[in-house]
Amino acid sequence: MGHAPPTDTSTAALPATAPAPSAPLLELAARKALARDGEDPRATERQHAKGKLTARERIGLLLDKDSFCEVEQLRRHRAQGFGLEAKRPFTDGVVTGWGTVEGRTVFVYAHDFRIFGGALGEAHATKIHKIMDMAIAAGAPLVSLNDGAGARIQEGVSALAGYGGIFQRNTRASGVIPQISVMLGPCAGGAAYSPALTDFVFMVRETSQMFITGPDVVKAVTGEEITQNGLGGADVHAGVSGVSHFAYDDEETCIAEVRYLLSMLPQNNRELPPVVPSADPAHRPGAALLDLVPADGNRSYDVRDVIEELVDDGEHMEVHTAWAPNIVCAFARLGGHSVGIVANQPLAMAGVLDIQASEKAARFVQFCDAFNIPLVTLVDVPGFLPGVDQEHEGIIRRGAKLLYAYCNATVPRISVVLRKAYGGAYIVMDSRSIGADVAFAWPANEIAVMGAEGAANVVFRREIAASRDPGATRAEKIEEYRRELVHPYYAAERGLVDDVIDPRETRSLLIRSLAMLTAKHADLPSRRHGNPPQ
Repeated sequence: MGHAPPTDTSTAALPATAPAPSAPLLELAARKALARDGEDPRATERQHAKGKLTARERIGLLLDKDSFCEVEQLRRHRAQGFGLEAKRPFTDGVVTGWGTVEGRTVFVYAHDFRIFGGALGEAHATKIHKIMDMAIAAGAPLVSLNDGAGARIQEGVSALAGYGGIFQRNTRASGVIPQISVMLGPCAGGAAYSPALTDFVFMVRETSQMFITGPDVVKAVTGEEITQNGLGGADVHAGVSGVSHFAYDDEETCIAEVRYLLSMLPQNNRELPPVVPSADPAHRPGAALLDLVPADGNRSYDVRDVIEELVDDGEHMEVHTAWAPNIVCAFARLGGHSVGIVANQPLAMAGVLDIQASEKAARFVQFCDAFNIPLVTLVDVPGFLPGVDQEHEGIIRRGAKLLYAYCNATVPRISVVLRKAYGGAYIVMDSRSIGADVAFAWPANEIAVMGAEGAANVVFRREIAASRDPGATRAEKIEEYRRELVHPYYAAERGLVDDVIDPRETRSLLIRSLAMLTAKHADLPSRRHGNPPQ
């Protein structure tokens, strides 16, 4: 074969001189640099001095590297009066766009506190409206990074109308795409309602606050003196009001946990959550479970230890850790599939259901049902919390929220009675009678109207009162009631649980049951919407 002729190197290509950018390109680059960096370099320094990141730094932490595509970067307001016409910065104080989190599309908007203190004006709101519409149309999660001073007072009711458009879209997106609000600075007045309409609220201690009226207004109206953090800080909303689902010490950790939550969720209500291959064997025996749950119903234990033993690699993400601690709601994976776990917590108030626990669990169940996340319920409940305050504050109405949520849920539902399951609280905790697909119970379970001691006092009160030895008679009747109605197999004999199982097999049975239910389809009656208890 012949060889190719030698290349003539006498006029070898020399490095070509790149053409100088044209004037339009130079102007474009200058405008975009101004939009990115802001007009006042000291504004970034002031933001960092408060321990806060800038809007773009936050987006960089949230999204995969180099995946952010910005929308309307060069938008400016057209407002007149109060000096606004002389100050028209690019972006108008909010950065909007989309990118990816672990390769999946996520839409985001971030208030830029360096510009107008992140306050919302007409153009600012229009940008948010657009990115919300895009997220709904594309069927992808929306994350808001909030750090703003409320409505831009100089723009009057136009700013307020902007909030109305956000609230309307929050409501339209509810149950359609996941919505996550990340509070990274102050959020006052009407601005606090958008996060309240979203699925999850994250807050950072010391730097983020939420309130309808600030400390100055509170003092003027009521005479009460309180700091911003004392009124609406992260720990207040995470542990007292229940407005915040998660609270962290710094922005980096907070945003990393937002990414982790997104990894558990589907893109929208038409998809299933992502499946992550797990090296944790599905049939791994759970010998530790035998020791984690005491057979004595009067002894407490931490149900989170049970959850860790059951789920893949012991990893779970608890929601509302500090609020209503007598019930645990958490996301985890079983066999690589996302699940929502609801569990009574004997470590707090013996695991009873009260107003706050019912509302906490109800909203979690509704979220999981909206986004195709199967529910696993771990039951160890002595009943509803008795008390005048509970009754007067509406335990009937508000406790019924959890009952409604479970009865309305069409996702795969599996319940496991670990120990006690008494009275109406047993029914509410996803019993077979309200639609659980599969119900298991451990051998030490006590499923009954009430505990044997209380039942004996009611059923045999005359015999006990008439006895020469009331104490001995009472003990005898307690044992009789327990023998007849509270033994572990009473519910199984009547089909109220599908099986009484060896606790060590719980993980395996949960994974196998969820696999069986993967294609579950259940239609609700045709209606515009239900009317749940409020």
